Amino acid sequence: MASNKKGGGSSRLEKGVNGRRSTKHRESPVADSDRNHLNREETDKDKALNSEAAVMDTKAVFAALYGVCEENTTFFSGGGKGSQGDAARRLVEAMSSIQEHARSLEPVVSGFAAVYHHFDFDPHIPANGYRSLVKVVRCCLLHIIHKGRYITANRRSIFFRLAHNAGEMEAYCNALCQLRALLYLAQRMLHDNSHGNLFFQDESGLSESFVREYSSMHKGCFYGRCLGFQFTPAIRPSLQTIAIGLVAFGENYKRHQSGIVEAGGIAPYGVAASSFFTSGKYAIDPELRGAEFERITQNLDVHFWKAFWNITETEVLSSLASMTSTTVKVNRALSVPPVPFDLPLAANHRASVTIAPPSAHIGTAPVQMRLISYDLREGQDSETLLSLCRSEGGAISLSLGLKAKRLPSSPCLLLHFHGGGFVAQTSKSHEPYLKSWSQDLGVPILSVDYSLAPEAPFPRALEECFYAYCWALRNHHLLGWTGEKICLAGDSAGGNLSLTTSMRAAAFGVRMPDGIVAAYPATLLTAYASPSRLLTLMDPLLPLSVLSRCLSAYAGNEPQTEKQVEKVSTLSLVRRDTALLLRDFRQGASNWIHSFLDSSRASSSPSEAAEATPGATDAMRKSVSEAAFSSPHADPPVAAEVSEFATRKLSVKSQTCQDLGAHNSKSTFQIAPLISEEDTTEDVNFFLCKDPDPSVLSDLSLVAIPPPAGEEVSESAVSREFPRGFEPLRSEQLAEMRMQSSPVVKDPFCSPLLAPDSLLKGLPPVHIVACALDPMLDDSVMFAKRLRTLDQPVTLCVVDDLPHGFLSLSQLSRETREAANVCVERIRAVFTQEDTPPEPRKHRKLERTDGGLSAFPGEAASLFIGPVEEEEDAVGRGVKVIDEEDLVTVAAQSNTDAGEIGA
Repeated sequence: MASNKKGGGSSRLEKGVNGRRSTKHRESPVADSDRNHLNREETDKDKALNSEAAVMDTKAVFAALYGVCEENTTFFSGGGKGSQGDAARRLVEAMSSIQEHARSLEPVVSGFAAVYHHFDFDPHIPANGYRSLVKVVRCCLLHIIHKGRYITANRRSIFFRLAHNAGEMEAYCNALCQLRALLYLAQRMLHDNSHGNLFFQDESGLSESFVREYSSMHKGCFYGRCLGFQFTPAIRPSLQTIAIGLVAFGENYKRHQSGIVEAGGIAPYGVAASSFFTSGKYAIDPELRGAEFERITQNLDVHFWKAFWNITETEVLSSLASMTSTTVKVNRALSVPPVPFDLPLAANHRASVTIAPPSAHIGTAPVQMRLISYDLREGQDSETLLSLCRSEGGAISLSLGLKAKRLPSSPCLLLHFHGGGFVAQTSKSHEPYLKSWSQDLGVPILSVDYSLAPEAPFPRALEECFYAYCWALRNHHLLGWTGEKICLAGDSAGGNLSLTTSMRAAAFGVRMPDGIVAAYPATLLTAYASPSRLLTLMDPLLPLSVLSRCLSAYAGNEPQTEKQVEKVSTLSLVRRDTALLLRDFRQGASNWIHSFLDSSRASSSPSEAAEATPGATDAMRKSVSEAAFSSPHADPPVAAEVSEFATRKLSVKSQTCQDLGAHNSKSTFQIAPLISEEDTTEDVNFFLCKDPDPSVLSDLSLVAIPPPAGEEVSESAVSREFPRGFEPLRSEQLAEMRMQSSPVVKDPFCSPLLAPDSLLKGLPPVHIVACALDPMLDDSVMFAKRLRTLDQPVTLCVVDDLPHGFLSLSQLSRETREAANVCVERIRAVFTQEDTPPEPRKHRKLERTDGGLSAFPGEAASLFIGPVEEEEDAVGRGVKVIDEEDLVTVAAQSNTDAGEIGA
C-alpha cells in the first residue's frame, strides 16, 4: 500500500481538483474565440445567489460610518463619561477628522466603482489597481466602523480603555487621510493614461510626481496599529511578527555597522539572535514600531534587505522549516560545471546550437541548482549526478541507506526559479512548498540558485536560468525525468525569469517548455506609475523604496559591495579615535612646517585625489557592466558583432537580442533574427486600446483629475497634486529615492511587458497567479492583456486578501495554503494538457455568497472570489444593510470588499 501511495506519480498528475478547498478564486480560461460564451445557466444561478446575500454597498458603508462617528462624538463631547479627559478630546478630534475625510472620499469611491471595470482583464476577472485601491479604502472604513461600534458598546464599562481606543482611532484616521491622497493620485492616472491601460508610460511627469510624493508622505501609520489591516486576519499575526523582527534587526544592524560590536565582526544570524532580545519594545509600542519601520524602509540600502531576507537561509531556521515540511527521498544541491554543449533546434533536429556557459559580470562559474523529488527515481542516484552534488554542511539528503524503491523516470519535470527581488534568498528558503509540490504532483523539481544582484546584475541571472533549462533538457536521464514535458514556474522575480527564459529559448530556437506558471511576476521593471503600485505606500513586504532598490540593483545601478566598517569593541573604538586624533595633529603640524619650507606645495592635491577616486570607481563599475554586455564570451558568441554592439552599449536591446542574428552551430545552421533592427523597445507599445468608446471616455472624465494648468513644475506645484484645502501627512525624514532611468530596465529580457510581439508570440501557454492587494498586480493584468491581444493562450487567476510572496508563507495559514494549491493546479494543467483547470467545488457555506461580503459568521475567512455578475447588472445594485454589530465585526475581520464587484 505504501508503494502505491508513493509510486503513483502519474496518478497524482491525472487526478482532478477535488473539494478540498473551501473557497473560490477569480480566474480566466485560456483566451480564445469561445471565451465569452459561458454557461448562462450557472451565471444566472450565481447572480441569484449573490442577490440573496446581505452585503453592505458603498452608500451603506459611509452611512454606517457617519452614524457611529456622530454618536461617539456626541457622547464624549456632551458630558459623558471621561469627556473632560485628554483622551476623550483626542477621540472626538479623530472622529471628526474621519467624517471629514469620508465626506470627501464618498464621491471619489463611487466614481471609481462606476469606471474601474473598464480596466479588468475580462468581465469575469474583476481585478486591477483601481479596484484594489477602492477595496483598501473600504476595508479601512469597515475597521473604523467595527472599532466605533466596539466603543459604543463598551464605553460605559469600568474596563474600557479610553486612551487605547483613542490611539486606535487616530491611527486609522491617519491611514484614511493617506488613502485619500492615493485616490487623488489615482484620479490623476485616470486622466493621463489611455483607456484600458494601467501604466503611465513615462518615467517623468506623473511617475516622477508619484515618487516625489511617496518620498515625503507619512507611512508609519500603516506599520503600527494598522499593520496588515487590508489582508486576511489569519495572516496578520505573521506580518506583525515579520515587522517586529525587521525593526529589531534593523536596530542591531545599524549598531553593528557603526562599529560598536565585539572584535572579529558578527554574522547576519548573530544580528538576528541579538535582535530577539530587543524586539519586545516594538511589540508593546506600535507607534514606535511604525516610526522605526518607516525609517528602515526609507534609508537602509539593498545590502540590509539582502541580509534580512536571507535569515531564512540560516541553519537554525532552515532546520525548523525542514522538520515541519514534507519528507522527500531526494534533496540534493548540485553544482553544474560551466562547460558549453550543443542542443538540437526545435525546427530542425539535424541542426544544433551551442549553449555557452554564463559569463556576464563575474565570469564563468558553476551554476547552482537543487534537485527535489518525493520519490527516488531512475538516474537520481547515479554516479554522474552524485559527482555534481555539493556539500551544504548538513546531513546527506539522499536516502539511500534505507534501500528506497527506485521508481521509473517521471514523464514531467518542474523547473523552478525562486523569488527574492533578484537580490536575496535561494532554493533553500523555498524548500517547504517545493517539497509539498513534489509530493502532490509526483514529479521531480529542479530549482535554480541563480547569482544575485548587486554583485551579479542583469543579465547574469537570466543567463544562468537559461543555461540550467538547456542543461536539464540535455541531461534529463540524471534527473529522474524522461524528457517529455517540462513546466517553468517562479514567483515574483522568479516569475520574471520564467518568462524571460522562455523568450530566450524561443530566440535560440531550442525546444520550448510546455507551459509557464508565474506567481505574482514582475513584468515591468521601470519606474512607470500605476494604480496598484500606489499600494507600495502601505505594503509591509514591498514598500516602494525597497522595490526600487532591488530593481536598481538588478539593473546594475547599486554598489556591488557594502561599505566596510571596522568592527571593534567599545574600548577599542575609543583607542582608535584617540590614535586618529594624534595622527591628524602630527599630519597637520608636518604640513604647516612644510608650507614654510616649500611655498609651492599645493594643498589641494589630497582633495583632488579624493574627488577623483569616486569618479574612477564609477567609471570602473560602468566599464565592467558594459563589458559584460559586449563581452565576446557572452552567449551566443558572435565575434563579428561584438565591436558593433559596443558602439551601441546604451541601446535598450540586450546582448541576447543583438546576437540572435547569427551564431555558430555544428551544422553551420543560420537562425534568422527574431527582432529586426527597426523593432526596438521604443516602438513596442503595450497600450492596447486605440479607439475607446466615447461614452467610456465620458465616464472616465467624470472621475479623472487633470494636472494643474498653466503651472511649471516647481515646489509650488507639489501641493497642487491634491485638491485645494487638502494635504496628506508628511514624514519627518524624506526617503532616499532616486529616479534613475537606466536603459537596462527597458530591455525586453528584463521587462517582458516591453517585449516585441515577435518574442511574445513564441511563448508557450502562460498561467499567471496574482494577488488583488499586490503592488505588482497591474504587471500581471497588463501582461495577460498583451498575450490575449496576440491570441496567445493565457490564464489569469487573482487571489484575494493575501500579500505579495504568499508562497513563502504557505505553511502559516489555511488561506496561503489554498493559494499555493492554485499554483499546483496550474502546473498540473500544464502536465496534463488541460486547457483550463477543473472548477473547484464550492464549500456549502459559500454557495450563497460568492462575490459579496459575507453576512454570516461562518463565512468570514473567504479567500477567493468567484466569477461574478456582469458589470452592467452589478453597477448600481442596491442591497439591504444589516445594522447588527456582529455583521460589521465579520465584515471588518473578513476584509472583503463590500462593494467590490460593482457597488
